[in-house]
Amino acid sequence: MSREILHFVDALAHEKNVPADIVFTALEGALASAMKKRFKEDVDIVVTINRQTGAHTGVRRWLVVPDEAGLQEPERQELLSDAQEIKPGIQVGEYIEEELEIEDFGRIGAQVAKQAILQRIRDAEREQVLNEFLERGDSIVSGTIKRMDKGDAIVEIGKIEARLPRASMIPKENLRTGDRVRAWVETVDHNLRGQQVILSRTAPEFIRELFENEVPEIEQGLLEIKAAARDPGIRAKIAVVAYDKRIDPIGTCVGMRGSRVSAVRNELGGEQVDIVLWSDVPAEFVISALAPAQVESIVVEEDKKTMDVVVDDENLAKAIGTRGQNVRLASELTGWQINIMTPEESKNRKAEEDSKLLKLFEEKLDVDEEVASILIEEGFSGLEEVAYVPEQELLDIEGFDEDLVAELRSRARAALLTEAIAREEAVESAQDLVGLKGLDAEKIAKLVAANIKTRDDLAELASDELAELLSISEDDAGQIILEARAHWFE
Repeated sequence: MSREILHFVDALAHEKNVPADIVFTALEGALASAMKKRFKEDVDIVVTINRQTGAHTGVRRWLVVPDEAGLQEPERQELLSDAQEIKPGIQVGEYIEEELEIEDFGRIGAQVAKQAILQRIRDAEREQVLNEFLERGDSIVSGTIKRMDKGDAIVEIGKIEARLPRASMIPKENLRTGDRVRAWVETVDHNLRGQQVILSRTAPEFIRELFENEVPEIEQGLLEIKAAARDPGIRAKIAVVAYDKRIDPIGTCVGMRGSRVSAVRNELGGEQVDIVLWSDVPAEFVISALAPAQVESIVVEEDKKTMDVVVDDENLAKAIGTRGQNVRLASELTGWQINIMTPEESKNRKAEEDSKLLKLFEEKLDVDEEVASILIEEGFSGLEEVAYVPEQELLDIEGFDEDLVAELRSRARAALLTEAIAREEAVESAQDLVGLKGLDAEKIAKLVAANIKTRDDLAELASDELAELLSISEDDAGQIILEARAHWFE
């Protein structure tokens, strides 16, 4: 039988023009698969063929795992303590082996083995073609639609077949077999049996790459697209910055008579493109991103990463956009949650916040309305500022003397200490929430005040409820709730 194997390997290697080792490896796999059929369980079997003699052996093996880990796969694993009784000195990660009677090569049939080997050869050829494609490093590719598959387009790019999912096509785009199409390479999955290259025409990266192809100054490093956001097929925003003061970044991207931006728009089915100036100052960036709307004022809340943007009635519709499109794209572009407000809404919110602050100062500092109002007018927005700003800032307030300032600072610090102790007590009473991603002591204290002390209590909340309770965005609230629910699925 050993000679029969050597003849078979030699003949097939010559027939398919592949190295003999590939045939040997595939044959070892075919023999191992045949031997596995003796067992009902999913066992680990390894067959080894001697490349010179054709002699072959088969073993069943068990991976040695730590005792504390337990047996996750009893048919494939052995605990260290049990393994050492069988083979003293064996270590975790090594194998306990049991020799098996080898499967007769003639019984599994040369044809079965041949099919397994041919499949391995096809896989190797496919992997080689994919690697050649990846070596080119193309982020945008062009190809011909070979066929449609359940709404997805199968695109032929040289020797590669890529998949353009229906969800990644521009809405209202009517692609058909035979059409030429360009797309961005979104992912490459070596584990997929079908098309391993996945394309997209809706990703923000696609518009960035299109502009990089149209604008030489980007490749030259004189200009950079810092961010992009899209409502595919309808509208997009890109943020650009110039590293050469002689260059107008917006005009450069637009091109002579709009040639560059038009080329991109045509590729994207007429998608309107707003080109805005990027700034490392968040407020300035948001103001640019909301163009063409004009902004009256802006209030930044760093902790929540939100901005309240005030626009007049004339600019309100522009700032929001059709179905909220303009403000949504501006938020995606900048990474900030943007709240559009009219002057009247801003005034009402300011009055509401001042009212809460007035009550806080009156209660915690034990002062009358006049003193609390003066602090608010002077720009003090919390107890921390009263307690820890330089003393001179308080002394500079008209009517405030050293005794009053000392008393205010003392009362503010006492109130903050009381709050800190209360937070520690809240954390102690809600240990199940400690360590949950997205929660700190202050947030846990707020949850305890609302009688939410366990992960189960938290997991049962809706994201809008939690967002209101903790004064955070609904997206952040949703992430915290998912973290709280994680243990349900473990």
